[in-house]
Amino acid sequence: MPNNTVINIKEGTVSIGDYAFYDRGRLTSVTIPESVTNIGDYAFDGCDRLRFVTIPNSVTSIGNGAFSYCDELTSVTIGNSVTSIGEYAFSNCIRLTSIIIPNSVTSIGEWAFYKCRNLESLTIGNSVTSIGEGAFSDCYSSELTDVYCYATEVPETSAFVFYGCHIDRKTLHVPESAIGEYKAREPWNQFGNIVPLTESETDIEQITTDVEPLTPIIFTLDGKQTDTLQKGINIVRKGKDVKKVFVK
Repeated sequence: MPNNTVINIKEGTVSIGDYAFYDRGRLTSVTIPESVTNIGDYAFDGCDRLRFVTIPNSVTSIGNGAFSYCDELTSVTIGNSVTSIGEYAFSNCIRLTSIIIPNSVTSIGEWAFYKCRNLESLTIGNSVTSIGEGAFSDCYSSELTDVYCYATEVPETSAFVFYGCHIDRKTLHVPESAIGEYKAREPWNQFGNIVPLTESETDIEQITTDVEPLTPIIFTLDGKQTDTLQKGINIVRKGKDVKKVFVK
């Protein structure tokens, strides 16, 4: 298969196989149709110019290393049917700024978001019961000041899940009914402050359902993001729509 800049996966596709788009260095945009239910292991690993990904609500599992080493990935929307996120799924996505784990997810694999060093916000949904070792380790951005976890039962995890994140300087927001349990369990009790979710924060569905970029995002053919259309061929995405626009 050619090393395309933009890939629109065919409607009706049920599964994206292991290593399907592995190390596609030119890939900047991919559209995943609603028919897809599974993203295989290392499916987009090493696509180091991929800028944004919307995982549709049809997808239930994200494989090991599925988007690891996507160095330019700044935005990912995880659909609200995903139940598991594999090991190393988004590791070394060093420009990823926001992670919202929807309420459908029950397990997050080991090292899933390892070295997401520019992370500014982290939200963990209310159904997560287990978080693998090192899942958020080395996410040490000074912009990440608050972590939101909606689980009323403290997720099982290891002491190293937030290793290197300086959580002693950060605030953990949790359901009021569970504050005592979080304060009694490692590593959660290592946060500098643990506070109850406010009334306006208690419904995660407000921020996880059908989130899509509504402002057009423009790329040149060599993968550079621009504010305006450039001469020649441009790749323009708005929501799930991706098209080529030619400017004389």
